[in-house]
Amino acid sequence: MTFQGFPDDGLVFYEGLEADNSRTYWAEHRGRYDDAVRAPLQALVAELEPEFGTAKVFRPYRDVRFAKDKTPYKTHQGAVLHPEGAGAGSLYVQVSADGLQVSGGCWRLQPDQVERYRRAVGDDLQGPQLAAEVGRLRDRGWNIEGDLLVRAPRGWPADHERIDLLRHNALHASRTWTPTDWLHERAALDRVRDAWRDLRTLNRWLADNVGATTAPPDRRR
Repeated sequence: MTFQGFPDDGLVFYEGLEADNSRTYWAEHRGRYDDAVRAPLQALVAELEPEFGTAKVFRPYRDVRFAKDKTPYKTHQGAVLHPEGAGAGSLYVQVSADGLQVSGGCWRLQPDQVERYRRAVGDDLQGPQLAAEVGRLRDRGWNIEGDLLVRAPRGWPADHERIDLLRHNALHASRTWTPTDWLHERAALDRVRDAWRDLRTLNRWLADNVGATTAPPDRRR
């Protein structure tokens, strides 16, 4: 299947799911999800694979085992790509009734990764490089996000010149486009490709300075 855009019916499907997140609605409209949401997203990431690598398309079902919200289905469809060998720094794309979202960076870091991240942010060479890249992304319309400490991390002065970055326990950038005509056309592929290219420097910094966790599996919480 060649990617030709996300049909408007997929967004309408999610509007209905937001209003009625039930197994009855899902059963009645499963074909619309398959044809207007999942298949186009699979086609999109397949065309991007030669340049970026293989992405994982998430399942539509929510893990409600420990959640207060027991609604069974996600109201968006996403795919994530973890560049092989990078250890840190991912790419993400998502479609929903709100439009198209593209993101990159790290959403969750283990303690050893957080330690390396902060050490690099405090470094006189690596720290300014990240600060400059975060500033560039902001100037280009990206939102810089990630879990933040309320105060300065232990061992770092509150007046450090890069204290805003040091407070991060995770760091990622995202941007969202509300539904518009190009979303239903092949031009959406170019938007995602250009956005993922724009995230390369951030992800390269994270790969070089944070890398993969060295914690044993039973300590990765």
